[in-house]
Amino acid sequence: MKSHHNIKAAASACVIALAMTVTPSAFAGDTPAPADAKVYFVSPANGDTVSNPIKVVMGLSGMGVAPAGTQKEKTGHHHLIIDAPTPGPGAGIASDEKHRHFGGGQTETTIELAPGQHTLQLVLGDWKHVPHNPPIASEVITITVK
Repeated sequence: MKSHHNIKAAASACVIALAMTVTPSAFAGDTPAPADAKVYFVSPANGDTVSNPIKVVMGLSGMGVAPAGTQKEKTGHHHLIIDAPTPGPGAGIASDEKHRHFGGGQTETTIELAPGQHTLQLVLGDWKHVPHNPPIASEVITITVK
């Protein structure tokens, strides 16, 4: 009969072997995106000083916008990331004050932010709110709210 220690060692070896076979692409979203697709801010621009309410206009090229839940090739919907890091690939994008979802297919919005400096980023999500493969994210921009 094998000892408990030998069983744990064998299980650990299996986990390590499995982890070594997983490629980095396994952690990306499973919805493909064209390599030339881009998401960007029409406004505001990096370095802008703005006042509330702040109009945010989202741009997209190389793909189309579709509401969340619509599983259609080469489409997605916008997510606005405010003062937070870029969501990791393969994971659903959170939904809170720092991660705003535009699942209706919206391409513009108005937001209110406290006075001071803020970072903004756009990330395109697929029909289930997961970044595409490869992920489509804008540059992080910085704005100052008066």
